[in-house]
Amino acid sequence: MNAESQVLDDLNRHLEVTQELLQLAEREGQALRQPDSPSLFEFYQERKSLLPRLTQSLDTLRNHRMNWQRLSLEERAEHPQVGRMLRRNQDATMKVIVADRENEQHLLRRGLVPPRELPSVNRQRPHYVADLYKRGGVAATAGESKV
Repeated sequence: MNAESQVLDDLNRHLEVTQELLQLAEREGQALRQPDSPSLFEFYQERKSLLPRLTQSLDTLRNHRMNWQRLSLEERAEHPQVGRMLRRNQDATMKVIVADRENEQHLLRRGLVPPRELPSVNRQRPHYVADLYKRGGVAATAGESKV
């Protein structure tokens, strides 16, 4: 595994990028809640400028992840700071996703999303797959009872 300090440094850098994305999403959300039509080009430009940093950070973390997974559970337990930083990064990423989805809903309500970019209808139905399995299971059971 790379030195623990290098992993922690890279996780901190990734957290910084993620927090910048969260701040951007929050500012965009505030602008979208305003009654007048905001100019979203500024947010697009900022997001576009953050993308290369995010991509580089993710590539670095992927390499660390492969090395981390090669370690035994005992070796991983010797570095609890890494686990804490991973959770902080995951939490920040989830916050960005939630904020971005809220912004997407605001854009949809205003009609500012082109039709080809509309999200899948099934994304709005969180239990869609579970319902499919349930119906499939019921259908299979009903089919067996007819035999």
